[in-house]
Order: sequence, then structure tokens, then C-alpha cells
Amino acid sequence: MDKLEARIGSGPESILEVHVELIDSEPKIWRQLEVRGSMALDQVHLVLQAAFGWEDAHLHKFTTDDPFAPLRPVNGEVPEVLQWLPGQECEEPQDRPEEDCSLDQLLALGAGAAFYEYDFGDSWLHRLELVSRRPAEPSTPLARLIDGARRGPLEDSGGFPGYEQIMDALADPSHPDHAEHSNWVVEITGSDEPFDPAFLDIPAVNRALADKF
Repeated sequence: MDKLEARIGSGPESILEVHVELIDSEPKIWRQLEVRGSMALDQVHLVLQAAFGWEDAHLHKFTTDDPFAPLRPVNGEVPEVLQWLPGQECEEPQDRPEEDCSLDQLLALGAGAAFYEYDFGDSWLHRLELVSRRPAEPSTPLARLIDGARRGPLEDSGGFPGYEQIMDALADPSHPDHAEHSNWVVEITGSDEPFDPAFLDIPAVNRALADKF
């Protein structure tokens, strides 16, 4: 752990209220979570997977800065963005083991905000923003979903452009790709129930979180 990280988040245990939004989603796809501040990032990864309905099928990373935003050169060089990955995937100088950094530390390093990218192909980028903190109580769950909007996009749907094309085809029975995409959604979700991208089952997410933690 970096010396700077070791000095951050060393006070009393806190519950952090964190707003998480999928960048570039329209309509907005977001979650309001309560998470114990001492939770290591490898566990926060599991919280976000449950909150957005991901299947943990792809690589991921955390950063304190938007990994896609252009950086201002310093002394003629663009600085490397620190990133937190599973320990076994750390290969570059800017890589840090996510197991050694807590959510509280990451948000402090990012001045109250951070980013989580899931699936480097589809590039589902989430922005995490600290809303508030309060002292943790023994009975407080390690993580829970308190609010949100819309279900997360489907795995392997091609980022937002691909996901929007699939949703357009599903919504229009006369669309030439309606049958193909309908069958694909059934295969991906394991359910032949009508797919509603606006539906978020908060109790189901919290049951999944309770099972994990």
C-alpha cells in the first residue's frame, strides 16, 4: 500500500453513501449505494456487479480519474493514470492491487470521486461520487442499494450503441432484427419474460448483496 493511501481512511468505521452512474447512459442508469468505507476494492467490484446486474465475465479496473479524458502534459509528458486491478493482473508501473485499497481511500485520493470500468471491450464506465458518510453500526449491512433507475445493460451487447440497437429492435415487432435479438436476450437472461430496460428490482439486488456479504 502506498504511504499516502495508508494515511487515508484510518479513522472510525464509516458507511459511505455513494452515487454511481453509468457514463453516457441516456436515459440515466444510476445507483445509490450504502457501502462500508473499509471495504476493499475487490469487494466493491462485487457490489457493483450485483447492483448493475453484471455477470463478472470480463476484466475491470478502478481509477481516480476518467481513463478516457485527455490529460494535461506535465513537463512535456502526459502523466500515467493510477489504476487498481486484481493483484494478479498488475503489470505496469501505474498498476496497484485493488485488494490493498479501500473504497474510502480511493474516494479520498480522487477528492470524493472515482471511476470503475467493466469490460474493456464494451467499456462500461461508472462514475462513483461520495454523497455522505455516517458512523457505521454493528447491524448495518456491509452494502445495500437504497435507490436507482433502470436495469443495467446486458452483457456483451456492444456498449451503448449496440445496446440501444438491441432495445430498438425488441420494442418494434416489425423490426427486421426483432426475432434474432429477442432470442439472444432470452439466451443471455435465461428468461423468456419480456425484457424491460426501465425495471430495477431493488429488493432482488439487496438479496444478492446479502448473499455475497
